[in-house]
Amino acid sequence: MSRLFSPLTLRELTLRNRVFVSPMCQYSCVDGVPGDWHLAHLGARAAGGAGLVIAEATAVSPEGRISPADCGLWNDAQAQAWARIARFVRSQGAAAGIQLAHAGRKASTAVPWDGGAALAPEAGGWTVLAPSPIAFSPASPMPREMTAAEIAALPGLFAAAASRALAAGFEVVELHFAHGYLVHEFLSPLSNRRSDAYGGAFAGRARLALDIAEAVRRVWPQRLPLFARVSATDWLDGGWDLPQTVELARGLKARGVDFIDCSSGGLAPHAKIPLGPGYQVPFAEAVRREVGVAVGAVGLITEPAQAEAIVAEGKADAVLLARELLRDPHWPLRAAKALGASAPWPRQYLRAA
Repeated sequence: MSRLFSPLTLRELTLRNRVFVSPMCQYSCVDGVPGDWHLAHLGARAAGGAGLVIAEATAVSPEGRISPADCGLWNDAQAQAWARIARFVRSQGAAAGIQLAHAGRKASTAVPWDGGAALAPEAGGWTVLAPSPIAFSPASPMPREMTAAEIAALPGLFAAAASRALAAGFEVVELHFAHGYLVHEFLSPLSNRRSDAYGGAFAGRARLALDIAEAVRRVWPQRLPLFARVSATDWLDGGWDLPQTVELARGLKARGVDFIDCSSGGLAPHAKIPLGPGYQVPFAEAVRREVGVAVGAVGLITEPAQAEAIVAEGKADAVLLARELLRDPHWPLRAAKALGASAPWPRQYLRAA
């Protein structure tokens, strides 16, 4: 029997298989409101057989967007628009998830197909925020250092967004603590040079992440799982690394996080990342072994046998696919056939099964 296509139960939510759709920004919102593109994009992957479909990085405040075209969940109009999308995803047998985020110093950029450069306020951008006044790159704007009061308000913003996600019908919330965005900026000593309670040693740098997890867990139902995505390493000397990730995962687990989604990098454009098939799987394996929490493996997982081995060998509890699911929304159905497993086809497509 395929382990990849066996159910996974987290709290009271049972996922039909262990192929998850990784959050992938679509840069296609107006005023943070998702539209028909998001329904088609996420709905296709639910119909394609995934166990969990996680919607893209969704900002908890306007200044938390990567670009002006990013999704949001800071108001009820956005939640209402998400509701029909979550409802359709669930109707196809997948669980509906959403990733909550704040872009920090990597915010206020043009969409990728327009070059992705920083947007000045007069061009529709805004002042970017960070733990310390350190720019992401030489071409990036200098961020404004956040005040302690602004930082202390962030857990409430994430909790309010999580409450709206619940009202919209999502069953999983993932906290985005990775890829060089705001919370990762607090975690890494390369981007956090604060000397107050939110900086310095590990406990200070991890404080915001743990406070956000605690605040969200208070409003997120006990019956539903809470995820966190982390960058397990900056791939830079003196930066965030796997031992600190393990320690953070222990703290997150203690605060009610049920699943750690293990990615890496994103803090600095000059990091040298040794790309290759499954190159991030050892991070998930280490967190699972050391912390005893469910984990997801990500990164250049493209083949059914590869994904099956990751789960069957106990290196991760699930795999999260991104680009491969852009190329083939029905990858889970194809993978199930290759592995001799069963996966439910949409009845409208049964003639092709």
